[in-house]
Amino acid sequence: MTNRTISALLLTFLLLFEFSITTMAFVQTSGQDEPLLTLGNKPVDKDELIYLLSKGNKSEPGTPGMSREEFNENLNLFINYKLKVREAEEQGLAQSEEFLREFDSFRENIKAPFLIRNSLEEGELRKAYARMQEIIRASHILLQFPPNSSTEDSLAVLRMALKIEEEIKAGGSINELAVTYSDDPSAKINQGDLGYFTALQMVQPFEDAAFSLQPGQVSDPVLTNFGYHIISVKDRQPNPGQVRVSHILVRIDENATGSEDLAKRKVADIYTEIQKESTVWEDIVRNYSEDPASSQKGGMLPWFSVGSMIPEFEMAAFSLTEIGEVSPPIQTRYGYHILRLEDKRPIESFESMEESIRSSILRDSRSGMIQSQVMAIQKSRYGFKENEANLAKLRTELNTTTEAGFAQVMAEKDLENDQLFTLQGKSHIAKDLASFMEEEEISLQSNSGTFDAWYERFTASELNKAEEADLAANNKDYQMLLKEYRDGILLFSLMNEEVWQKGLMDTVAQKAFYEKNIQNYQWKGRVDTYIVKVLDLTQLDAARMLLKGKPLSDELIASFETSYKSSNTLAFQTESGVLEYSTHPVLSNADINTNYQEIEANGHLHIVLIRDTIPAGPKKFEESRGLVIRDYQAYLDENLIESLRKKYPVKVNPKAKEETFVALNQ
Repeated sequence: MTNRTISALLLTFLLLFEFSITTMAFVQTSGQDEPLLTLGNKPVDKDELIYLLSKGNKSEPGTPGMSREEFNENLNLFINYKLKVREAEEQGLAQSEEFLREFDSFRENIKAPFLIRNSLEEGELRKAYARMQEIIRASHILLQFPPNSSTEDSLAVLRMALKIEEEIKAGGSINELAVTYSDDPSAKINQGDLGYFTALQMVQPFEDAAFSLQPGQVSDPVLTNFGYHIISVKDRQPNPGQVRVSHILVRIDENATGSEDLAKRKVADIYTEIQKESTVWEDIVRNYSEDPASSQKGGMLPWFSVGSMIPEFEMAAFSLTEIGEVSPPIQTRYGYHILRLEDKRPIESFESMEESIRSSILRDSRSGMIQSQVMAIQKSRYGFKENEANLAKLRTELNTTTEAGFAQVMAEKDLENDQLFTLQGKSHIAKDLASFMEEEEISLQSNSGTFDAWYERFTASELNKAEEADLAANNKDYQMLLKEYRDGILLFSLMNEEVWQKGLMDTVAQKAFYEKNIQNYQWKGRVDTYIVKVLDLTQLDAARMLLKGKPLSDELIASFETSYKSSNTLAFQTESGVLEYSTHPVLSNADINTNYQEIEANGHLHIVLIRDTIPAGPKKFEESRGLVIRDYQAYLDENLIESLRKKYPVKVNPKAKEETFVALNQ
C-alpha cells in the first residue's frame, strides 16, 4: 500500500467523520428506491451514505442516535465528497494508468475476505489451533515405495502395512516391529517413538490420523508422500505451551576411545558443583559448557514448544516446574546436558498465532486441499461442465508437447476450437487456453503433462474470475467497500491536482493571498526574553548571582547554560527567544518594562530577563508561510466546491433523505 493511497483513504474518513456520530452497523435498504440525491443528472444512492456513516460505528444499546444537526452536517460533507469524485470522473482520472494500477492492487487485497477460499482457510486455521491445545505422543512404522514403483509395487507395500497392522493389533510391539520393518532411518535409534508433537509439526495425513486416535489405538495404513505409516498413539495431554531453558553441554567424541565415560564423569562433577550454594550458574556455563552458541550467554536457548527439540531434551525441559530448577544430567545424541528452567508461558492466543498458523498451512499440503475444495465449490456454484471427450483427446495430443510448441501443434492438428468446458453458460475453447499461456509469460514446472498443468491453471483462473464477477454483482458489502476505495483514490487525485500541489507550489499566489489577508497574520506584542524555571530552590541564589543586574545578551545566556549544565543539570529549565507575552503562561504575569523579575507560575519560581519589546504588527511572509499555505489550500478547496456545485447542481430527495436518517437511527 502506498503513502499516496493511505492518504486518500484518510482523507475520505476525515471528510465523512469530522463530526461525532453514534450509529449502528450498516443498514442496507431494500428494493429499487429513489436516489438520495443527484449531482447534475447522476444519481447517488442512500445506501452509500448509510454505509460510510455507519462503518465502524457500533452503538451500545440505549445510546442516542444521530441528531438531525449531525446528520445534516454529514450529508453536506458527503455531497462535497461526491462532487469531487464526480469531477475526477469527468476529468478522466478513473481511466488513467496510475489509477487503474493502484485500484487493481487495492482490489486484490479487498476481495480476499469475501472469497470462498477465505472461509475455508479460516476453518483450517481454527482446526489447527484447536488441535494445538493438545500434544500427542506416538510411534510409527514407515514403509516406503521402491524407486520408480509400479502399481503392483504400491499394492505390495500396502499389503505389508496391513500385515504389520494386524500383528500390532494382535499384541505385537510397534516399537520392536519398527526396528525390524520401518524404513524411517531414526527407527534404529528411537524404535519408531516420535515423542510428543502437536498440530502443524507432521504432514497433514499423518496429523489427521494421529489426532483421530486415542491412547492405545492403532491406525490403518496412512498414505503420505513418504509412503505408508502405521501409527500408534501412546499418550495425549494438554499443551504445556512454551518453555525457556539454559543448558550446559558436555559433548561425546564418538571417535575417541572412552569419550562417553569421560563425558559422563565430567557432567557428574559439574552437576555436583552446581549443588553448592556459592555456585553461579553463568560462571559454570561459561567455564564448562561445550555449546559455543550459548556458553557466553549463560547457556540461554530461545523459547520452544513441544515438537521443536529432540525428545529427550524436550521431555527434560518440560518436566521442570519451578523457575531456576536444575535437571539431573540427561543424554542425547549431542552429549550430556544439564538444564535450568528460566521461564514458562502458556500457548498464545489465536489472534497472536493466526499469521504463523496461516503461513504453515499455506506451505503444506493443506494449501492444495483448500484449493481443490475452492474449485469444487466454484464449479458447483457457477455451472462448470467439462467436455470430457475433447479433454481426453487434447491430453493425448498435447501432454507431451513443449510449452513453446503448444500453440503450433494445436493449430496443426486443428484443435483450437475444441471446447474445454462451459462456465456460466459460456464456452471456453482450446484457443483460449493457448492465449492464456501466452499472457502468463511463465514456465510451469509440473510432473503432469503440459496440457494437464496449464488446463488446471487456466480453469482455476476462469473460476476465480467468475467468483469475483459474482461478488461485484451481488455482494453489497463488497460493492460498497470497493466503491469506497475507488472513490478515495479519485478524491486524492483530484485534491492533489486542484488544491494541495497548487497551494504548495504556487508562491506567487501564496504571496497574493497573504497580502489580501494580512489581517490574519499578525504578531501580538512580543519580548526578546530569557526565562529560567527553577526546579531546585537550593540553586536559586547561584542563579541570581549570575543573572541579576546584568543586561540580557547572548553571552550571558551561554555563560549561564554552561555553568548550570556542568554542575547541576536538573536544577533549571530554560526558554529563550522572541515570544508573544499576552498568552504566555509566565510572561502574561510579567512587567514587560522590567529587565529582571522573579515570577511564580504553575507552582514554580521563574527568573525572567527581558531585552527588548516589540509592538504588535504584521508577520513577514516567510514567518507565516506554513499558515498561509494551509489557509490558501482551504481557500482553493472552498472555491472548488463552490464551482462544482454550479457545474453539477445538487438536488436532494426529501423522502430519501428522511429514510436515510431513520435508517441510521434504527
